[in-house]
Amino acid sequence: MKKSTITCDMEGRILTMNDGAVQIFGYSKKEIIGKKRVSLFSPGEIVLQNVAGWLDDAVKHGEYVGKTYFINKNKEKINAKIRITPTFANGKDKAQTGYCGVTEVINDDVEVPINFSTKLIKGLAITRMPFTSASILPILAVGAYFAGIGDNLFNLTNFILCIIGVMIAHLSSNVLNDYFDVKDGTDEENSDYFQQVSGGSRAIELGLITLKGTKKLGFILTAVALLIGGIILFSTNPANISSVIICALAGLFLGYFYTAPPLRLVARKGLGELTIFLTFGPLITLGTAFAIFDGDLNSTEHLINCLYIGIPMGLLTTNILLINEFPDMESDKKTHKNHLVVTFGKEKSRWIYLFILVLSIFFTYILATKIENTLILISLGLLLIYGGYVFSVLYNKYNSRELVSANWGTIVMQAVYCIIICLTLIF
Repeated sequence: MKKSTITCDMEGRILTMNDGAVQIFGYSKKEIIGKKRVSLFSPGEIVLQNVAGWLDDAVKHGEYVGKTYFINKNKEKINAKIRITPTFANGKDKAQTGYCGVTEVINDDVEVPINFSTKLIKGLAITRMPFTSASILPILAVGAYFAGIGDNLFNLTNFILCIIGVMIAHLSSNVLNDYFDVKDGTDEENSDYFQQVSGGSRAIELGLITLKGTKKLGFILTAVALLIGGIILFSTNPANISSVIICALAGLFLGYFYTAPPLRLVARKGLGELTIFLTFGPLITLGTAFAIFDGDLNSTEHLINCLYIGIPMGLLTTNILLINEFPDMESDKKTHKNHLVVTFGKEKSRWIYLFILVLSIFFTYILATKIENTLILISLGLLLIYGGYVFSVLYNKYNSRELVSANWGTIVMQAVYCIIICLTLIF
């Protein structure tokens, strides 16, 4: 029986493979080692449903033994018995460094039933739905602002439709961004991404959806978002309709051309970061305000206040993008994706992160002063204390895989900040 032995690090990046692995899977060592992850060999749904559990069993019990099937380079099914064990490069008394997988080809026809819950998770993975919090929370903040003022100032129906419409528009941007990143070779070159944080959804690579299907899904979602936008206009104050249209179309334009040619804003030395700031900050909060406010918003102080709500939120979301560019820098450079980290390098880009963080602190203070709400200073304290901690991790670990904790910390900071703002605006 043919056997393959493959070792990988804790993120699944392939470190070694024997000749048996070359024969079974059809990839040369040059194609695989240091460039791909072991998920390459398994159908995407099996990866989503089973792999984490297999690895947990391997760690708890010293090994996992079971049956599954793989797909080789020629897209042929390989029925296999697998044995997974944890590896310790520095000795078993030290921290685990990865896994070793031994695959034995068998004659049994192996089927792996896929649960309905896995199919739901598949949809979440393809669209990166969890990241829509970055667009939904600013909308909730604007709603909280008007709810805190009282006097029935906003249209509840439009508020709900804004949440749904913007979320779907965000999903369409995620899907189309993945499409263009695969098409221009960015994802193919990137083997250093942090799982679930940077490097895109990897849905196409895992076989969860085809390249053509990704494009189709992206345009369907865009059409649905436009339809919901049209419905919103029917109940928007006539004085605000043109402003709603401008904000919505600007957001869709920036979301599409963030990675789409010929503009490919993400590759233009800061325009990508500016796009994220505008889209997930001022454009969302101002567009929502125009859509839900029952009066003429153009000449009121509420417009300025909603702008101030959006600025720090957009800045914090920009830092999520910025810190996620660190692990992707080398591969992005190869495909001319010249964002700020590629342009200035990792070491200097630490200070860009700090500058953006300081700006968000400054505009949070301006917001608290402008609307005379001292409770907002709670969120300022979060940025000072937790933001300072996250920056310290970035400062010290910017060129290490340990940076991932700061990536997650930046995501958590933006979400918690927005939630605090929502609560303080209501009360």
